[in-house]
Amino acid sequence: LEPLSSRGPPRTAVRSASTSAAAPEAAEATGGAAPSETAAEEVEAQARVVLPTNESSENLLRIRHTCAHVMAMAVQKLFPDSKVTIGPWIDNGFYYDFDMEPLTDKDLKKIKKEMDRIIRRNLPLVREEVSREEAQKRIQALNEPYKLEILERIKEEPITIYHIGEEWWDLCAGPHVESTGKIQRKAVELESVAGAYWRGDENNQMLQRIYGTAWESEDQLKAYIHFKEEAKRRDHRRLGQDLDLFSIQEDAGGGLVFWHPKGAIIRHILEDSWKQTHLQRGYDLLYTPHVAKADLWKISGHIDFYKENMYNQMDVEDEPYQLRPMNCPYHILVYKRKLQSYRDLPIRVAELGTVYRYELSGALHGLFRVRGFTQDDAHIFCLEDQIKDEIRGVLDLTEEILGQFGFRNYEVNLSTRPEKSVGSDDIWEKATIALKDALDDKGWGYTVDEGGGAFYGPKIDLKIEDALGRKWQCSTVQVDFNLPERFDITYVDSHTEKKRPIMIHRAILGSLERFFGILIENYAGDFPLWLAPTQARILPVTNNELQYCNEVASELKSRGIRAEVCHGERLPKLIRNAETQKVPLMAVVGPKEVEARTLTIRSRHNGEMGTMPVDDFISKIQSAVAEKSSL
Repeated sequence: LEPLSSRGPPRTAVRSASTSAAAPEAAEATGGAAPSETAAEEVEAQARVVLPTNESSENLLRIRHTCAHVMAMAVQKLFPDSKVTIGPWIDNGFYYDFDMEPLTDKDLKKIKKEMDRIIRRNLPLVREEVSREEAQKRIQALNEPYKLEILERIKEEPITIYHIGEEWWDLCAGPHVESTGKIQRKAVELESVAGAYWRGDENNQMLQRIYGTAWESEDQLKAYIHFKEEAKRRDHRRLGQDLDLFSIQEDAGGGLVFWHPKGAIIRHILEDSWKQTHLQRGYDLLYTPHVAKADLWKISGHIDFYKENMYNQMDVEDEPYQLRPMNCPYHILVYKRKLQSYRDLPIRVAELGTVYRYELSGALHGLFRVRGFTQDDAHIFCLEDQIKDEIRGVLDLTEEILGQFGFRNYEVNLSTRPEKSVGSDDIWEKATIALKDALDDKGWGYTVDEGGGAFYGPKIDLKIEDALGRKWQCSTVQVDFNLPERFDITYVDSHTEKKRPIMIHRAILGSLERFFGILIENYAGDFPLWLAPTQARILPVTNNELQYCNEVASELKSRGIRAEVCHGERLPKLIRNAETQKVPLMAVVGPKEVEARTLTIRSRHNGEMGTMPVDDFISKIQSAVAEKSSL
């Protein structure tokens, strides 16, 4: 299964953030006061701006590419000893890598001012074609060793060069704007500096990478900055600490997740719901070991093709063992434990299986890129003529599970046979048609990525869209012709002949850790009632009401409601603390409530709900949880 869950955060901003989700936080930060009308109008205007992408606007792509060149020119004017490497456009802007001394924020400001001067001069971008020998001669004259290496990798001729005026040039295939004056100075911003190894190899020179963002207008830049601020507010690493959900303990090692009680209860809810849904859908649950003999990973091909992502082997009684990077071989061994008949197929097995993958410390990123994570892994063993129905079943299950969390906007890609692959033409064609037919039956639009499939079979990848319009790769369905062959798995057909089953890999959430990070950011830590680690917090006005509050809390817990009592502070502070911790419901208890055996309820989202008996409060919560709605 392709390693979805170790991937980092998405880089594409589809649109600016909606302001509604930010409203409670704005009120909290100002002590309950609403922002000024002018400020609110400005935020709303920024939220309405639809940000273009490199795919939707070639002009934007040209602007960003040219900005990378303008920045490199500015850097070399200010730092003559710096050496240039590469400077592409990226999803939200551009970057350029330099071999030079470390840069500071003060240096970035100087570079931006120099860029502004270059833009104001409206210098032309001129394309020139030269021979390889001429390009080499010019690069050597400038003493640019990295450009020589880049030139060696360029196979096409003639070599193309882009000049900015008559003062600076770079090896480049384009495209660019006509002149630097086509760039809006106030729509460009330098964002950060980071270290990056040349060619991504840690054995190479560490370079200085300057990231910048560029847009077609100042309004777009303002909308993007608003988007970034909203993304920062929702950052799962900060919220994970503020809400006490999880941590990465450096004493234990980077990339290893500690689930705290509040995060663990959410994980428990996710796991329980996932298991129940799979059992209802005809899957059998598995639990398999975290290690296995190294020979298993040789058979699977992981040691040959995936070794750089695996940890070193351990010696167990003079035999090498390996931490598992994937669950697939284990599920195959369970399939092979007995002779299977065609009547037994399809066989569906599922496991929340923890795997371990080697990541460089610099690549680790909160819950999004870790070294140990739990995949919601499943495998289906079926006949060729069952592929379509099984894929359709997976698509239905995916929609059901993701829909629980409010994810209903998907980007779907169907990837077909690459140049290098295993399996016959006939089985590739049948499998690809089955995937297409299943998607068509489902009524989902999709994009075909010709030749983008895995070497072992075609696949469907699904991205979900969160509250900020960011797209996250989560779900995948992959047909596999390789592992059944490697492990020699068979079934007995109606003529008592042994045949090879089709194997389908399938993950919906991707990994629990990464999906939890996505949920935190999607909800901004404000989990819906059914997922909230604490659903109700009971607040006594004074300690005189504490005994009754504890009795109520015990009753709520006995009825399956996650409740707690908080006391020891004045009531306004208790309420503020509950708001800060994003507790959905607060039950205030004073002398009158004790006497009447009632609760006065305050909803985080809907305000005062009035006074009601405890049983009524419990019924409302249970109904809302069952419907996955709020109170």
